[in-house]
Amino acid sequence: MTNTDLKRNLGRLLALRAELLGDLTKMEDDSLKDHAKTISIPTDKEELGSDNAEQELTLTLLGSGENILDQVEAAIHRVEDGDYGRCEECGEEIPKSRLDAIPYAADCVRCASQRETALLPFPLGRVQ
Repeated sequence: MTNTDLKRNLGRLLALRAELLGDLTKMEDDSLKDHAKTISIPTDKEELGSDNAEQELTLTLLGSGENILDQVEAAIHRVEDGDYGRCEECGEEIPKSRLDAIPYAADCVRCASQRETALLPFPLGRVQ
């Protein structure tokens, strides 16, 4: 990886981190406001169910955003440590095209695919 590519990807990672932090903060604030409304205003069962579903979706999105933020933070540390662009699993260089698409990728496509396949509840092609 060239020094120019490394600097460009670090810039992208820092911008992504700032964007995620802003989004997560806004979602948390909105969720708290919505929760306060739900508590303070009596509502019927349908509205309450809808409010609960919205709050559950917000919490799911927050968790997903926090997961990506953790991955971005880890990638920034890899840049600082000089390990960015190397697969954490096999040590091979992660292709530029993969890092262009997912700048916080920690694994090459082969290793990421193997890990994801291992997490499946049943082998591909076999539906129970």
